[in-house]
Amino acid sequence: MNGRFTDVQRRIYDAVHEAQRAGMAAVRPGNRFSDVHAAANEVIARRLHEWGLLPDGVTLEQTLDPEHGGWHRRWMVHGTSHHLGMDVHDCQLLLREDYMDGELKPGMVLTVEPGLYFKADDLLAPEEFRGIGVRIEDDVLVTEDGCENLSAAMPSGSREVEEWMARVSDAAGDRSTR
Repeated sequence: MNGRFTDVQRRIYDAVHEAQRAGMAAVRPGNRFSDVHAAANEVIARRLHEWGLLPDGVTLEQTLDPEHGGWHRRWMVHGTSHHLGMDVHDCQLLLREDYMDGELKPGMVLTVEPGLYFKADDLLAPEEFRGIGVRIEDDVLVTEDGCENLSAAMPSGSREVEEWMARVSDAAGDRSTR
């Protein structure tokens, strides 16, 4: 633990960060709530395909097929977003047309939090991936022309996270020498 990513950790983190950025770009009035997940999911599936983790012969289009695909879901095991506010984290009682297919409108607040998780004992994952899990969450407000990232003050990209960790470590070292 030195506040820096290994090459493999960075590769996974950067893929999740790219997926999160794609999801956030889909947060705009008139889009559906499910468009956020679809945008992030496409990036995750593409990266897993590029890394050779989908079964032999499975194309990106096949894994993204909502009816017959989903091979990438082994490592992206949850939805990308949920609403924020009172009693909205898991909206199982809402009809699909009101939730997943619901239209995003200014004033709505939601998370954008894709992830990739490689279990330590998952023999289908490359050995160097095993035991690594990454989820990046930001909370966003739907605005008239897109979204405002309410958690934008926190570091997000891998380089920003490393820089922040170095500052935190330096500050902790300064306090311990007093």
